[in-house]
Amino acid sequence: MALALFLATGAGAQVAAPSSAEGAQALSPAQRSAIVQAVKAAYAKSYVSPNKVPTILAQLDKGLKSGRYNGASANELAGQITSDLQAASKDGHAYLQYDPQRYAAATAEAGGGAAAPDLGAFEAAAARRDNHGLAELRILPGNVRYLKIAGFRWVPDESGQAYDDAMRFLRGGDAVVIDLRGNGGGASEAVQYLVSHFLKAGTLEITFLQAGHDPVQTRVLDNLPAGRLIGKPLYVLTDQGTASAAESFAYDVQQFRIGKLIGAGTAGAANNNEIVPIAPGFMLSVSTGRPVHPVSKTNWEGTGVQPDVVTAPPQALDQAQVLALQALAASAATADLKADYAWALPEAEARLHPVTVSPAILQAAPGSYGKYIVASDKDGLTLARPGHPLWPAPRHLRPLTADGLFGVDGVDILRIGFKAGALDLWWKDEPAPRSVKRS
Repeated sequence: MALALFLATGAGAQVAAPSSAEGAQALSPAQRSAIVQAVKAAYAKSYVSPNKVPTILAQLDKGLKSGRYNGASANELAGQITSDLQAASKDGHAYLQYDPQRYAAATAEAGGGAAAPDLGAFEAAAARRDNHGLAELRILPGNVRYLKIAGFRWVPDESGQAYDDAMRFLRGGDAVVIDLRGNGGGASEAVQYLVSHFLKAGTLEITFLQAGHDPVQTRVLDNLPAGRLIGKPLYVLTDQGTASAAESFAYDVQQFRIGKLIGAGTAGAANNNEIVPIAPGFMLSVSTGRPVHPVSKTNWEGTGVQPDVVTAPPQALDQAQVLALQALAASAATADLKADYAWALPEAEARLHPVTVSPAILQAAPGSYGKYIVASDKDGLTLARPGHPLWPAPRHLRPLTADGLFGVDGVDILRIGFKAGALDLWWKDEPAPRSVKRS
């Protein structure tokens, strides 16, 4: 089941057409008319909401008869028809894209024997170049493991191996953050594989309904080479660009209560869609079915998935880190672990809520303290260690608390504090600061 949607910036779903010289050329009136008629036929045949079809067809007829499509290039026409489809249907999966390469692959697959690779091979090659949508893995302070999923790509017998590697990495973390911001969707198979790591085998995950077809159920998989992550603290980042298959995973996380959603509400594109080639080089998305979740008995179409913790999307990762570190510190099994989380927390809190340090501290701090020199510049305070081979230039100090605790750029194991006539050096693995008097 395809659950793919690629969103541009803004409230509406708009597919950005690939730019090309051919795409910028004007279409003839006969070509424009044929394209519109083909789009109408596809929606009349299989659109998921038959009651909306007359409105959709009338909107397209209006655009053609009014002359609004006149003179449009392939790229422009794709945008105009997309706008009309979505205005009439309120469906984020309703779009037309000018993509000659995918069109050639899709029609070669249908015709057989053509020189162009079939669509499956075309999509598989793109998935491999993107590491199947798994864009970034990081270890954040406090051993919070981070995974960025840019898109839910799926190649049978290949993508699962990429997910296995990512899941083994996440299993080693004390908490997990999965970043779905800007993820426009993809394959439901990838969602099924990912969410299976957080649920018991056999759990009914979702049911797809399509007129004229038997319901298709997706269940949590039994065999997971990387093992399950059930009980691991999970935080999922969302924004308005989180759409379709990405919303499906976020919805699972929320409905099954396996983690917290951090950020902003998602796009609200739940329908599953099919991609139809339209001559001479277009790809049309038609919603043909809808998912039903076993917990809510409905889905997120038109409403989106609302976060558990509303946060401006650019700060969602910082918010997730703060929540994770606070929870981990509260349940730490050892004093060493608790100290590690406590050390990492001020940095995340300061990014989330920038600190203003007292002008008195900033004015009194500059000076020499043994081997260290504190100075001020337009960006605040700097710390230098003249003669040290690993400290060739002054490093900026980042305010962490209002009472004058600072982080040192590039030196994660050191914090700086100031008191009357002295500099405090807080080293991560030492229980008390080393105090150095002003020279």
